[in-house]
This record gives sequence, structure tokens and C-alpha cells, in this order.
Amino acid sequence: MTAIRLLLVDDDPLVRAGLSLMLGGAEDIEIVGEAADGGEVGALVDRTRPDVVLMDIRMPTVDGLTATESLRRRDDAPQVVVLTTFHADEQVLRALRAGAAGFVLKDTPPAEILAAVRRVAAGDPVLSPAVTRQLMAHAAGTGGSTRPARARARVADLNDREREVAVAVGRGLANAEIAAELHMSVATVKAHVSRILAKLDLNNRVQIALLAHDAGLLEETDTP
Repeated sequence: MTAIRLLLVDDDPLVRAGLSLMLGGAEDIEIVGEAADGGEVGALVDRTRPDVVLMDIRMPTVDGLTATESLRRRDDAPQVVVLTTFHADEQVLRALRAGAAGFVLKDTPPAEILAAVRRVAAGDPVLSPAVTRQLMAHAAGTGGSTRPARARARVADLNDREREVAVAVGRGLANAEIAAELHMSVATVKAHVSRILAKLDLNNRVQIALLAHDAGLLEETDTP
């Protein structure tokens, strides 16, 4: 079994020590480095080649949002899980839009943080539909009135089947659940997801979900 290479980024040394103690004991996790500020992340990623970065969102010099945006512009970008103290926070939403694969609260039980790292390493987002809706509601009015129109224009490029898959992703369904609901194979679902990501220039499934929310696609499916 190949261990998941994990980089810890937090300006509080006690938090880093706690995370290292909690996560480093797992057989499938290797802590490859630690950083106290987002400005250190780029060089550390070059040196340690992590699969996942556990990123504090608030740091004094270069914050986690800026570091996440920089990382996700790389061709070989690691997955990013944001650490935060709040469920609903504009910065969390911005980090997700920048390409973070999800977020965990700092007071999340160790087993759940470990599960989150494993999930994003496997390519799955760490974001429930309920949390997505909470974030979107929290951000209502903060992004201006043009975001829904821009989102609708972007999803207009999708064909009917891709649109159905995007809605299912936005509802938080896994590939196997989408396959069962839409009567297709899991491999076909994966192919559709890959085409949606490429067509809309998105990084991951979380961004598909957020775009579906912005475009109002999920409200359409909720309408009787």
C-alpha cells in the first residue's frame, strides 16, 4: 500500500503538532512536511511532492486562500483540504471556488479528518450537499447579481446528459449513485465528469457542485 503524502500548513505550532500526532500514526499517511505560512507552501510542495495539503485558511503573511489559488494553478497540483473554525465563511467558499477539494473544521474528530484526507486523495470531495447549500446561502448577495447569469452562460455549453450529471454531482451523489440513477455505467459517469471539468475549465467535483448551485440547476430539480 502506497502511503498518502500529506503536507500540514498552519501558523499555530500546537495545531500542527496535534495534527501530526493524530494523522501521522495512520499506516497509510506519511507527513512529508509542515509549513507555518502560505508563503512557504510552493517551495515545500516542490521538495516534498504531497498528494494532499491540509491548509489553514487564516495565516498572518500569506493566507490559505492565496496559497490554494497558487497551488491549483499548477499542472501537478496536490489536492487541498481547507482547515477552518467556521462552517459558513466567505473565505471557505472562495477557497472552494479556487479549487480546494473541501474543508474540515479544526474541532473535527481526528477520525473524520483522517477520513477526509483519504477521500480527497482518492479523488472524492469533502463537502456534503447540506454544507454546500449553507455556504451558498451565507454568500448570497456577496458575489453580486452577475454570478448566476455567468454560471448559467457557462453551463449552457453542456449537453443534456452532461447537465444531468452536473446536477447529480451538485446533489452530492457519488459516481455509483449517479450511474444507478441515470442508468449508465460508472465508467461512463466518470467520463462525463471528466468532460464537464474540461469543458468548463474546473478543477474538481466541488467546483461542479458550486457552479450548479450558482446556475440554479438544483432549484430546478427541486421544483415539483
